[in-house]
Order: sequence, then C-alpha cells, then structure tokens
Amino acid sequence: MSVTVVEVNNLRKKYGEVTAVNGISFRIEEGEIFGFLGPNGAGKTTTINMLTGLARPTSGQIMIAGFDAVKAVKRAQRMMGVVADVSNLYEEMNGFDNLCFCAALYGMRKKEREQRARQLLDEFQLTGAGDRPFRAYSKGMRRKLTIAAALIHQPKILFLDEPTTGIDVASARQIRKMITDLKKQGTTVFLTTHYLEEAERICDRIAFLVKGKIVRTGTVADLMTNSGNEHRLELVLDRNISQQSEAEFKQRFPGLYLQNRGENTCRLVAPHRIALSPVLRYLEEQGLAVYEAREVRPSLEDVFVQITGIEATNSNPEKEGGQQ
Repeated sequence: MSVTVVEVNNLRKKYGEVTAVNGISFRIEEGEIFGFLGPNGAGKTTTINMLTGLARPTSGQIMIAGFDAVKAVKRAQRMMGVVADVSNLYEEMNGFDNLCFCAALYGMRKKEREQRARQLLDEFQLTGAGDRPFRAYSKGMRRKLTIAAALIHQPKILFLDEPTTGIDVASARQIRKMITDLKKQGTTVFLTTHYLEEAERICDRIAFLVKGKIVRTGTVADLMTNSGNEHRLELVLDRNISQQSEAEFKQRFPGLYLQNRGENTCRLVAPHRIALSPVLRYLEEQGLAVYEAREVRPSLEDVFVQITGIEATNSNPEKEGGQQ
C-alpha cells in the first residue's frame, strides 16, 4: 500500500496583485521521484519555498510526512532535506566538519554524527577531500557535499532545486545515480530541473507548471503517449531527397508531411499511423534505397514545448558546454 509523503491542496501565493502560484494540488508517494517542471517565472521556486517553510502560503494546505507544514513548520522541516541552488555550507570549514555541524543542528550525538558524516563522504566519493576547506572544492564537489548535508539526518523527503546545473558531466552523472539510489532506499525526492532529458531519465512522475498553475501531471510514459496523435517515422536513405521529389511526394501523399533532415535522412509525419509500403515503393521509383526505417517517439522536450508553447533550452546536461 502506497504512503503519501507530500499532499498539497489548493495552494496559492500572492504578492500584492500578482498571483505567483494559483491553486495547485498534487500528491507525492513514498519512494517516488517527482519532477516539477516549467518555464522560468512559472512559480517553481515560490512553490518549493512554500513546501520547505521558507515562504508562507496565501492560502491552501501542505502536509509533509503527516505534519501540517503551514501550522507546524519546524516539525515538518525535520522530515525534509533541502538543497537550494546556492549552497549554505561554511566556506572556512572542511567537508567533515560541515557535515557534523549540520548533524548537530538536528540534535544528533557526536558519535552518531561523526559516523554518519564519514559514511556520506564515502558514498559521495569525497573521503579524500573531507579535511579540505569547503572553499577549495570544485563546483561538482560543492554540490555533492551540499546534498550530503541535506541527507545527514536521513529525511523522509529530499527537495532538490536544479541539482546538476553548472557542474561537470561526471559529477552530474554521480548525482543522478545518487538520486535513483535514494529512491531504492525509500527516500522520496522532489526535483526541479531545466534539463528535460534528466527529468525524463530519472523521474517517476512529472507535473508541468505554467503561469502558476499545474497544467499536466503524469508518469513520463503517459505524458509522452498522450502528447498528441502525431505519428513519425524516420528513414535513412542512400542520399538526400531532391526538392523535386519532395514536391511530388506531397502531391502523391496528401496529409503525409515529409521533412528532409539532411545527412541522408528524412522524417515522415502524419496524424495517423503511417502505411510504409506505398512510401517505400515511391522512393524506389525515385531510385532511392532505404536502409533503415524507425518510429520516432515524442520526447519529454516535445511534450514540454506542446504544453507550454515555449522552446526548451539546455535540455541535455550531457551536451551543455562550459560546465566546470
């Protein structure tokens, strides 16, 4: 039987006449990785601030692990670990002491917090850097230690705000693996990210927030399956289709759109399933050999663009340049 760790009902936040979050409701189950996605200015940061007790809602209810996170903020906060996009650790302290200090804030005894700090340094591959000051850490190391600090008291739910932004690829992969490992251990994760491929890879369910409202929620598979009735096939040919053949194709197959994508590849798009045999016969008549035909399924980025009307940027953390 599933256990609800986070329950949000009709949550609103207004700043004067501006409504940043407009009556959103959702649930997160134990051991679930829940992605919270949306364009800049959609209200994601305001929402996470209300959930973690950093901002008070104008109205609505937030329950965290059975505690009212509006009326009993401190009790709810003990159930959560929070990783903001900017670290709150002490620059002059080393990694080990930072973790022990965070553990002391939760009332852990010295022996327990030192044992837990060493365990986390080992799990995050930071043992060798445990006695170095935090200011000497790389961006990736800083992010990993910040996440370790949020986990020091073994919280029921971990809030991660853009956890892999601006760090190197190897560290980002380690953090994604850590997130999925936490899920296996039963920890619930609330994740915001602008890397859509990252969300597609690790999230169990996703909510899309647009202009302060949740416009779609579902599993990654459901979101992509229900993103529209458009069907796509990609063909690999021995050469590109000529403009003349492309024009003739449109006349011969009305309702079937041909996209010449270069590099001997074209894409067929239609509102229905595509009968491949007539297309192959036509291409053979044009002297074109087809080496491969594959169905192209929509990505989470396609769903994001369809729902928000906004082109996604930096959707792939593995391809983004300039990470340090």
